[in-house]
Amino acid sequence: MADIAIDTDVASSLQKGAEPAWVRDHVVGSRTWLTFVTVGELSKWARVRGWSEVKQARLHGWIAMRPVIPYDREIARTWGGLAGNAQRRGRPRPQNDTWIAACCIQLGVPLITLNRKDFTDFATHKGLVLLDHNDT
Repeated sequence: MADIAIDTDVASSLQKGAEPAWVRDHVVGSRTWLTFVTVGELSKWARVRGWSEVKQARLHGWIAMRPVIPYDREIARTWGGLAGNAQRRGRPRPQNDTWIAACCIQLGVPLITLNRKDFTDFATHKGLVLLDHNDT
């Protein structure tokens, strides 16, 4: 069983049943990890959008069925290196994307995202593996 991590946009599309076929192809038969960042972003989105308690409970049940990459010191160090190097290259990246990349790099799992451009810098300079429709 392959390990993969999914970005928040992919998690959202999976919950809606609106994921592209190539995403589904990667997820089926894989152990699909969430990052602590994705758990936070999904929870925030539910609150901001005024989801009912029932809908929020379904979300949290969906999250509970997946392993979560937690924050730890090594991920924090990796994040610091990614963020610092990106800034030195003149390409600072959004904090949450940098945390997600740090989680994947530290755990050694590829990332599936619908926003590939947000992570290309980390793939180019730090070896983050991004899966897409060409990898199925």
